[in-house]
Amino acid sequence: MIQSPLTAKIVFTVGPVAVTEPVVVTWGLMGALAFGGWLATRSLSLKPSMPQTVLEMIVGAIEDQIQATMRVAPKPYVPIIGTLFLFILAANWSSLVPSVEPPTAHIETDAALGLIVFFAIIYFGIRARGIGGYLKTFAQPTFIMIPLNIVETFTRTFSLIVRLFGNVMSGVFVVGIVLSLAGLLVPIPLMALDLLTGAVQAYIFTVLAMVFIGSALNAGRPTASKKGKDHELD
Repeated sequence: MIQSPLTAKIVFTVGPVAVTEPVVVTWGLMGALAFGGWLATRSLSLKPSMPQTVLEMIVGAIEDQIQATMRVAPKPYVPIIGTLFLFILAANWSSLVPSVEPPTAHIETDAALGLIVFFAIIYFGIRARGIGGYLKTFAQPTFIMIPLNIVETFTRTFSLIVRLFGNVMSGVFVVGIVLSLAGLLVPIPLMALDLLTGAVQAYIFTVLAMVFIGSALNAGRPTASKKGKDHELD
């Protein structure tokens, strides 16, 4: 029987607080990623080993994507963008572990990720433009657009949440249904497709996060101005 994505299995309780399976899996992924990051960076060298080379390629690819999408110096944004991508990718692929349901198949996890992006937009917008400059972006291109621009800040976050939730949850449902009907080996091609879908969804989520943050930095300008770039480099 396939469990509803709107409910979560309770693993244990701490007093009156119920700790659900998505929470346990999320913390496990966070611990694994943190430990993996520590292992990968604890012995960096000017003559990189194979793991260091792979790590540098990943970081370089993230920096190039930020530069191409946001048109700003990438360094301040690598930690949040890289963390979002790696966590969502690991969460989506956790479905490969037997009896583990990816936390991104539950709406509360996706809502938390959406809120992180929502507050990151505000933080980086204020950091780059100041409070007054950031608030002025809501009046562009004209003050008549203020209500629509405010609504847009919430609807685009909601769209991030629903997109990730719908795609990951549907993949889990399809694989679960086929597995229950056809046995163990038949769903393997679908599981491979689910891996590809998980990677694509992680990429789309982080690219949209970059687009939204970049719009807060460069609102009203086709590209970041020299002053804005200098500010990001500081």
